[in-house]
Order: sequence, then structure tokens, then C-alpha cells
Amino acid sequence: MHYTDGHFWGMHFFWWIFWIVILIWVFILPYGIPPGKRKKEKPLEILKNRYAKGEISKKEYEEAKRTLKSKS
Repeated sequence: MHYTDGHFWGMHFFWWIFWIVILIWVFILPYGIPPGKRKKEKPLEILKNRYAKGEISKKEYEEAKRTLKSKS
């Protein structure tokens, strides 16, 4: 490889940018930008959603709701 003809630096620069983008994508984006903006569901909201989807029965919903409220 000849370092003075300009081809090395063009490709070298591309790979630096490539790896920086990959690292940002892997480590930062899953956590949201800015940090803390990601909405965390509360346990009661999760329970309501499961009941609304039909994943649990009314009896299971009421029992879990009582349990959650007693822990609060």
C-alpha cells in the first residue's frame, strides 16, 4: 500500500466512521437519547394491558391488582 497517493486515508477514514456508527448503534441507541426519556410502564399499567389483550382472566386481574395495591 502506498500511503502518499491518498487512497489509504480515504478508506481509513471510512472505516473509522463505520466503527463509530456501529458502536453508537449498539451501545447508545437501545437506551434512548437522551437517557431517561424512555417511558417505563408501571406494574399496574402492564397488568391492565395484559387484561385488555385477553392474556389473563378477570379473576386473575383482580387478584393481581389487589396484590399490587397492597405492596404500594
